[in-house]
Amino acid sequence: MNVIAFNGSPRKEWNTATLLKSALEGAAASGAETELVHLYELNYKGCTSCFACKLRDGKSYGHCAMRDDLAPFLRKIEAADGILLGAPVYLGCATGEMRSFIERLVFPFFTYTDPPISLFPGKARLGFIYTFGATEEMAAQRGWNRSLPESGAFLERIFGPVEHLLVYDTLQFEDYSQYVATRFDPAQKAVRRRDVFPQECRKAFDLGVRLVQDCKK
Repeated sequence: MNVIAFNGSPRKEWNTATLLKSALEGAAASGAETELVHLYELNYKGCTSCFACKLRDGKSYGHCAMRDDLAPFLRKIEAADGILLGAPVYLGCATGEMRSFIERLVFPFFTYTDPPISLFPGKARLGFIYTFGATEEMAAQRGWNRSLPESGAFLERIFGPVEHLLVYDTLQFEDYSQYVATRFDPAQKAVRRRDVFPQECRKAFDLGVRLVQDCKK
């Protein structure tokens, strides 16, 4: 049993990464071997529309033909039992690194048939953690709390049901006085980081547990 997580944040020790680590701790506590990959450390790009993955009888049919730092991890995913994705929300959507990763992850397994079918060779379960600097109310006003999980429809077509964890009002800076960010209350952010964020980490831990339990069914 193995679970691999992909951090779509440029920070390796902050909100998204911490939550992914908590989820992996839950997976490990349930008996899985785990690995955390920081996407911003890899040299890769999104889909280039070469269509090698769609070429009839082609050697890369159903697989991404691009050769870069992401390629070996895409192969690992095919053998994974669980996959965890995590990204902060930038301008209303996941980071560009995560978006490029999802293009490379999904498109080779998605067929141009009617109806489309999944070419994914395994049965991996998938979880997605989003982190927001915005409050839950701000996200709801803009529809992000609905649009982001709904944008995972292609992931669900390939991997089946995706469990989402949305974490709001995260602490973006250790010292807000050094930045122009007057929209937020630094004291309130600090209290939330102290009192609420540990609860969110526990939710992430439980997500990791459920992911492994579902894999065992």
